[in-house]
Amino acid sequence: MLGEFLSKIIGGSDESEAPEEVKKPEPYTPKTIQDFIGVIKRTPLTVLNQKDRARISAVMSFDDRIVADLMIDKSKMVFVNAKDFLGPLMLDKLYKSGFTNFPVVDNKNHVKGVIHTEALNALEIKKTDRAEKYMDKTVSYLHVTDSLQHVVEEIERTNSYYFLVLNNDDELAGFFTAKMLLDYLLG
Repeated sequence: MLGEFLSKIIGGSDESEAPEEVKKPEPYTPKTIQDFIGVIKRTPLTVLNQKDRARISAVMSFDDRIVADLMIDKSKMVFVNAKDFLGPLMLDKLYKSGFTNFPVVDNKNHVKGVIHTEALNALEIKKTDRAEKYMDKTVSYLHVTDSLQHVVEEIERTNSYYFLVLNNDDELAGFFTAKMLLDYLLG
């Protein structure tokens, strides 16, 4: 009896009692892609750094994204008139914009083609050369509501890497590039 009494006071257990089993919590199982992305965001940085988290999130939400989510808006685009001279001032403006492709428009603002900076770098341009001389007349288009999967298909089908984006009224809304898609997926 004294042994039982001391065991209870000291914290010992009666050998006739079975020790309580400690239940391990059930692992959390995400029910949706958003839940899964939430788990990724809560994962310690020692396991997944920010760049890896962004990549996984981008791949997991790829099917839900549309062109409008990633495109550059028309208001930020730099246009060149077909009749503009490609002198030093114009070339300086184009290079300073940071873009590598420039839609060429006529006097009514209809797109006639695109100037790619590779064409400008590779050629010897004279101050009297007009933009239309260096434009690529092949223009590829996407719509703001096109899925990113559709963009991949269009890149493969057209072999283009620069697309003008049209809104629901088929008016110019902006542009989209293959590089933008890669940056989104790879961070």
